[in-house]
Amino acid sequence: MIKVSVLYPNTPDSTFDVDYFVNSHIPMIQGKLGAACKGVELEIGLAGVQPGEPPSYIAMGHLHFDTVGAFEAAFGAHAEALLADIPNYTNTQPVFQVSEVRI
Repeated sequence: MIKVSVLYPNTPDSTFDVDYFVNSHIPMIQGKLGAACKGVELEIGLAGVQPGEPPSYIAMGHLHFDTVGAFEAAFGAHAEALLADIPNYTNTQPVFQVSEVRI
């Protein structure tokens, strides 16, 4: 199993529209990626490690796939539309990472 993480850095002027993400962006992702996408998660940053410290990321989205190849095949065909939707819910430039899930 692999996880594609989309990390939205938290800066003083960061915005993230959770309602839009959950009600519009995620359904679009699920519709375009279909059965290749095995699961979706959204985390909203609450705090950093130290008391009173802001979170490093305002939000983190995670998509699960069986393999890197499955992700690439599903995402590649729809990358332009999915990436073009980002400004509709955030003003941050996301950081992407593909990871292998071990446990």
